Amino acid sequence: MSLTPEIIRKALDAVKDPEIRRPITDLGMVDKIDIAANGHVSLVVLITIAGCPMKDTITRDVTAAVEAIPGVSGVSLALVPMNDEQRQALRDGLKGGATKDIPFARAESRTRVYAIASGKGGVGKSTVTVNLAASLAAQGLSVGILDADVYGFSIPRMMGVTTRPTRISDMILPPVCHGVKIISVGMFVEGNAAVVWRGPMLHRALQQFLADVFWGDLDVLLLDLPPGTGDVAISTAQLIPSTEILVVTTPQTAAAEVAERAGAIALQTRQKVIGVVENMSGLVLPDGGILDVFGTGGGQIVSDSLTRSMGAPVPLLGRIPLEIDLREAGDAGVPLVLSHPESASAKALSSIAASLAARSRPLVGISLGLSPASRT
Repeated sequence: MSLTPEIIRKALDAVKDPEIRRPITDLGMVDKIDIAANGHVSLVVLITIAGCPMKDTITRDVTAAVEAIPGVSGVSLALVPMNDEQRQALRDGLKGGATKDIPFARAESRTRVYAIASGKGGVGKSTVTVNLAASLAAQGLSVGILDADVYGFSIPRMMGVTTRPTRISDMILPPVCHGVKIISVGMFVEGNAAVVWRGPMLHRALQQFLADVFWGDLDVLLLDLPPGTGDVAISTAQLIPSTEILVVTTPQTAAAEVAERAGAIALQTRQKVIGVVENMSGLVLPDGGILDVFGTGGGQIVSDSLTRSMGAPVPLLGRIPLEIDLREAGDAGVPLVLSHPESASAKALSSIAASLAARSRPLVGISLGLSPASRT
């Protein structure tokens, strides 16, 4: 069988852009294909920008796909940056011309949006967020994290993100790590610089991350909220009214009382609280025993209180024990559910993720595209 450009393109259908997660052939990235008489294939593939952080990945995947074709004796690949017109065409093709539309706010959106909330800082909501995201992605779901804790961002470190987002015109491509799309203000500041913004700027940043970032077709979007019931929590309810709240607390009574307030904001914003997670529920000792460093029962207290105030069940979804590996995993940028899946904390986190994965977006308000048949 003689080699043809069609055969080459067919093989390249299996190569996905590592940032956009769609075939490079569908994105118009395969520009030229030349086939020599001896079977040597020369390719020109378009990349979004000259400094594309995924150049090595694209080179590796394209070369491997073409070399696997019978009759190919060698591959020469040139990566060429798109011009302004090509970038705009790519952007329009991905977002359909909409610039400030928040896809998760549409009635037809099938994305589950979960806001991970807490009444106070230091209870481990970011740890819960990254591990839930990694576990959901490992189950085959398309997952994104929006680090909405602008002042205390930590998601890039805990997910091991080392690349910056790529900009195409006015669209932002989020880095992908452990199969999760991630965006954070921490990717836009130098070093460990502090962010000093007032309320309106927080709202604008959240709006931009929701509207300007190309999230693609997500099954789940997790929002790591700052502690408390301030501007970001209110803006989240305004921008995505369908957001559901997951409250994180510790067993300590004082922390539980504060956590109740974070869940109770849903009464004012008319959001749903889907459950409570108790973190740091006990230190696993070398002999297998449990030391209740922060006391016991805080998670159940919050669950019972919110169930009464909401008038609907707010279950305690799980208790996550204290483990040194859990802290080390966050510092290393590899979620515990991936690095030590057999640990007690990882199993608890994976169980919570499984309960979230089993939930589906309700069909209320979604058009089914049906119309009555006319009678002749």
